[in-house]
Amino acid sequence: MEPTDKPTPAAPRLGRDAMVAAICGAVVALMVGASYAAVPFYYWFCHATGFNGTTQVAISAPSSAPLARKIAVRFDSNVAGGLPWKFEPEQTEIEINIGQVVTVYYNVTNQSARTTTGQAAYNVAPLTVGAYFQKINCFCFTEQTMGPGEKREMPVVFYVDPALVKDSDNDGLNTITLSYTFYPVREPAARPVAASEAGKPKDNLKGNL
Repeated sequence: MEPTDKPTPAAPRLGRDAMVAAICGAVVALMVGASYAAVPFYYWFCHATGFNGTTQVAISAPSSAPLARKIAVRFDSNVAGGLPWKFEPEQTEIEINIGQVVTVYYNVTNQSARTTTGQAAYNVAPLTVGAYFQKINCFCFTEQTMGPGEKREMPVVFYVDPALVKDSDNDGLNTITLSYTFYPVREPAARPVAASEAGKPKDNLKGNL
């Protein structure tokens, strides 16, 4: 009998390889998409809960009168590499009543000979206070564009929510630290909304003290 050649089943194997490659590609695409989606979700979660010391945004002052209990608030400032700014608080620490609306100022100077833009990130310590630190107005809400050599006073209007005193996790709390870090913005928005607002005279905000 003459030997007969058996055909090699190449087509089914190629089909399996293509299917495995397609599945791997889909998994990678899904993981990349999930990583991008996780960033805005994380920020939303922090703002909604005060997680990781993220402060809250208030639209008005508290409805109740300030409490007799006082607390110290310290102010910290930092500038990330690549942004030629000098950034520091006018006061490094103040003492306020819980529930009292207060306005404080940070001084910012663009030390370069060109226009630059920055965005401030912020948090408070201890981290358990994030849900009770309420900002009514802040330069950190928008990008800030500074001209060459420009100096500016940037206000922060805030209060500590009286609900803090009912939280057992903060029993004995005497000091809160509010910390900002300015980061460079490579592609700034066309017209930062708060760039001109932050430089308004103090008289416009002294009523909040």
